Amino acid sequence: MSDQDVVAPPSGLKPAKASSTPQKRSMERLLITGISGGQGRLVAKRATGDYAISGIDSARWEGHARDVSFHQADLRSKKVEDVFRRERPTAVVHLGLVRHQFDAELRHDVNVVGTKRLLEYCATYGVTKLVILSSSYVYGALAENPYYMDEDTALNVSRHYPEIRDLAEVDTLATAFLWRYPQISTAILRPVSTLGYYVHSSIGAYLKLRYVPTIFGFNPMMQFIHEEDVAEAIALTLETGARGVFNLVGPGAVPLKVAIRETGGTAVPLLENVARDVVTRLFRYGLYPFPADAIDFAKYPCTIDGRRFKEATGFKPLYTLEETLRSVRR
Repeated sequence: MSDQDVVAPPSGLKPAKASSTPQKRSMERLLITGISGGQGRLVAKRATGDYAISGIDSARWEGHARDVSFHQADLRSKKVEDVFRRERPTAVVHLGLVRHQFDAELRHDVNVVGTKRLLEYCATYGVTKLVILSSSYVYGALAENPYYMDEDTALNVSRHYPEIRDLAEVDTLATAFLWRYPQISTAILRPVSTLGYYVHSSIGAYLKLRYVPTIFGFNPMMQFIHEEDVAEAIALTLETGARGVFNLVGPGAVPLKVAIRETGGTAVPLLENVARDVVTRLFRYGLYPFPADAIDFAKYPCTIDGRRFKEATGFKPLYTLEETLRSVRR
């Protein structure tokens, strides 16, 4: 299961600083892919003042901050290399992945081919820090999953959820890059389900439903993290130069039906065969946020252990579980 009005940041977060003057060339330069999306803009806001920021996105970003150098481009295009050549970023945050596109071949091409080219440019143009945002979904939701999975657990999402198989492939590519280029501080972050005001996630759309379908007889534990905490975690990764594969967790876990209740919805238990048929039809016409293969995440747990990232960066969530769930309907 893996933008709107301005919301004041909580205490501890750095607000964006408006400036009409250009950034100094001596300042470290950060390039963010997927910057037009909610998470990309939050990362840019959090990093303002620490970096001269530039961004790439295939989507337009109307009214972007004047102190951000924005480039509209597909990651597969030659223009991206021109951006690297001109901007010379010292750090890169890769958020430019797409989910649940109807054309599986296009989705794979954008995610995998685009990421391959981005990694090549990072190695060629002197990037020293790289953060790639993956997802805890790469572990898959399986009946045999243990509580709580660490970073050495196999990536099993492809077994039952082919729609995000390429996400696991990108994660694997990034991990190989991590070991091939030890001079680059590469970090792969695998956050749990992200909720918030700016980020448009499938799990957020699911929990916003008035009547939320669940699978009869199942009520798995689920973990959530606030979008601002993800931005904070990325900033801490850059600040500390953390290198490796890291699970990223929020303030705790809660049963799915409790999450539905706390976000203002009503759980509607369905027989699995009925749920899969209905979801398949609705998703086909764009009326449902995720395909039927994602139903396993409403059946089985996919909970992860975030101790490694905490030890590497000192990360602590700024938002409570109640605040995170409440953000869905804000």
